[in-house]
Formats: sequence, C-alpha cells, structure tokens
Amino acid sequence: MTETGGRRPGRAWIARLGPRGEVDLDRAASPRAVVEDAVARVGADPVRWAIELNSVVVRRIVGEVPALGGSPAAVELLRRGNEATTLRALFTLVDGPAAAPPTDEAILEGIHEFVHRAVPLERVLHGVRIGHAATTEAFLRACAELVDPEVAVDEVTAISRELFSYVDDLSDTMIRAYLVEHEVWSTSAAAARADIVRSLLSDATTTDVGEASRVLGYDLRRTHEAVVVWSDAPNGSSTLQAAATEALRARGATTMLVVPVASGRLWAWGTVPSEGTVPSDGTVPSDGTRRTGSWETIAEALSRQRTQAAFGTPGGGVEGFRRSHREAQRGERVERLRREAGRVPRHATAYADVAAIALLATDLDAAGDFVRRELGGLATRSASMEALRTTLYHYIGAERSLVDVARRLHVARGTVTYRVKRAQEVLGHGLDDRRFALHTALALAEELGDAVLQPRDVTER
Repeated sequence: MTETGGRRPGRAWIARLGPRGEVDLDRAASPRAVVEDAVARVGADPVRWAIELNSVVVRRIVGEVPALGGSPAAVELLRRGNEATTLRALFTLVDGPAAAPPTDEAILEGIHEFVHRAVPLERVLHGVRIGHAATTEAFLRACAELVDPEVAVDEVTAISRELFSYVDDLSDTMIRAYLVEHEVWSTSAAAARADIVRSLLSDATTTDVGEASRVLGYDLRRTHEAVVVWSDAPNGSSTLQAAATEALRARGATTMLVVPVASGRLWAWGTVPSEGTVPSDGTVPSDGTRRTGSWETIAEALSRQRTQAAFGTPGGGVEGFRRSHREAQRGERVERLRREAGRVPRHATAYADVAAIALLATDLDAAGDFVRRELGGLATRSASMEALRTTLYHYIGAERSLVDVARRLHVARGTVTYRVKRAQEVLGHGLDDRRFALHTALALAEELGDAVLQPRDVTER
C-alpha cells in the first residue's frame, strides 16, 4: 500500500493496519466523501480496520448502556458518530492533533438525539468511556503486533497519552454541545409535550388530565389506540409522522398525538370509537356510515413508506392511553425478534394478533428452555427440521386438515403426510400428548426462530 506523505516519524505501522475479516468500504456508516477523504489520508486498509472496530465498539456500548440505542436507526446514528471519532483518532495519531477536522456533524447529531430522548449526560459520558477503552485497547494491541519490540514500549506509551488527550478534548466538546442543546430543547414546546407524555406513561403520575389535554392539544379522556412507528433510516421523522397519521386515520382516528422519541422511531395515539364499536374484521367506523381501510391496506401503505408499525388495542382514558402504548411496544418487540430470526417483516402488527407470543416471550431464556424441552430433536437448527416444525405447526392449527396445510404451504398432500409422520418420529410421541404445549412451542419457534431454538449465550456471540 502506498503511504500518504507528512506522517509522523515512527507511525508507519498504522499503514499496515487491516481488518481481521472481509470489510467493504461500502459498509462504512460515514458518507462516501468522508470515507474517500479518510482513504486518501491514511490508506484503505486502516479505514477498513476502523470500520470493523467501530462495529465491535458500538455493540459493546449499546450492550452496556442500552439507553444509547433505542431503535435500529438510533444505533445507526451512534455507529456513524463513533466511526467519525475512530477516524479522527487515526488522523490524530498519524499527523498530530491539528490534523483532525473539527467535530464531525454526525457526533453533534448524536448529542442532539440523546438530549431529545432525555438520555442523561452521565450515560452519554459512560458510553464515551466505554468506546474510548475499547478503541484504545484495539490501537494498543495493533501497535504491539506491528511495531518493532525495541521501540514498542515507547510507542505504546505515546499512543496511550495521545488518545487520552484526544478523548479528553472530545468529551469537553460533547459536554458543551449537550448543555447548549439541552438549554434550547428544555424551553421548547416539543420538550414540554414529551415530558407530559412520559409523565402520563408512568403509573405513578399525578398529572392533571385536563391541563395535560390542553397543552397536548389532545383529549386524554377519550378512547385511544396507540401505535409505535419505526424505520431503519435515520432522520426520517417527517416520513414517520406521515406514516403514523395515515395509519391512525385508516384506523378511524379523529384526532392524533405524535411524539418522536428516537431517530427512526416515534410514538403516536389516535382517538378512536370506543372498543365496543370495533368490528371483528379489523376495520373501524370513522363516522357511523363509512368504513376505513383494512389491516392489509394499512400494511401496504406502510410498506410504500418503508416503515413498520405496531398497534395496541383501544383503551379509554389515561389508563387506556398507557395500556395501548405498552401493547404497541410489545408488538414492536415481537417484530424485532422476528426480524432477528430472519422472518419476513410485517409492516403492520396488531397486538391482538401477537399477544400470546409477546407474553410468552417476555422471558426469552425461559421461553427458549420451554421450546427446546417440548420439541426435543425437532428444535435442531436445520432446513429439514424447520420444514417439519412449520408443517406440524400448521397441521395442528388446521385441525389436521391435509388439504388446508398443503394449500397454505404450497406443497403436495403427500409431502404434508410425510413431514407430519417424520415430525412425530423425531418427537417420540403422538400429537395428542401435551398438544397445547406442543402447539405453543411450535408457535414460538415459528415466530422467533433462533431466539428460542438456541440458548441466548449462543445466539448473542
């Protein structure tokens, strides 16, 4: 690799940094122009090394300080900011502190995000310390591997000192940015609305409902249906708000309350007809004479907007406001678990349709133990066992109708017969033995995949 000019004496080893795995520059969280500039300054392999390191560090930060995550888009924003700090560290070590550009916009975006989500400054700084420790460890390990042993001690000492100084300056910048944004945000109407909503969602709230309704411009004494809307794309708040508004209107809402809570994620509520007026086909009367769109129509609209949404069931008053929101969050969690399992995403998820799975998956470790105990060898991770599980799940649900299962799975009746017979052989008992437990375990495996088929310490490696 050709080295760039102007590097500090003794730092040629940085040009030999490289990722342990295959890392494409397109995997970078930073904009293409930033990546190209970094490659020009330090070389392609060191940039790939930084991208790989950033992914590891961000996982560690979110694992130890979950509040810094919050949604896939929020994690992506964190990844972008942390990648900027890692590249700046590279520039600092190669060409000195003066070579690092001013604080990257992505870092400031992350600070604004944390303030708006009411993430305390101490947690932000905790995340900075975790990231600094992991990044410094990686630099020191690479230095020890690549530098001549005769000068390694001096180089390691210098690297530690320079990275500490760099992070110290960065922390000061982030603290100032946080305090400035916090002062602006805390006096805004949006912050007041968000604070009221968080207070309402607390079971211990003593908020004056009438005053809260006035400030929010939303009558809390009505019947509410909550929805959580999210997208993998950061900074898509206008798209999310449009999606939430359209979905709630389709559900029959006459007034709405929308509260962005993280990059790529928001909460919303709509006042809908009382629970007794919701028909069983999933549509809601909007004015007594006109029907609104079905769940399929809502899902299609959300799909066009590249968003997903989970809906709670309608509930009256402040308690219904809270309960419907909790249900929407549980529905969102089920959908995220399904995504991790590689399932096809559902753009619209009604809590009523996933309530059993949501409740059973509250304790994933216990749910996994239950699934593996009930299914035995049928819980093995393989394409053949998955086909047997899916077929048996639908077979029991269809009251053993070969025709219905064959039509649903698009296979021949003979294939269904074979799979059911083979599944019973693997189970070692008939379908009437512990039928409810068996069907429940199959439902969990069908929805959540590896989250319940393998112990957590395996799936999280």
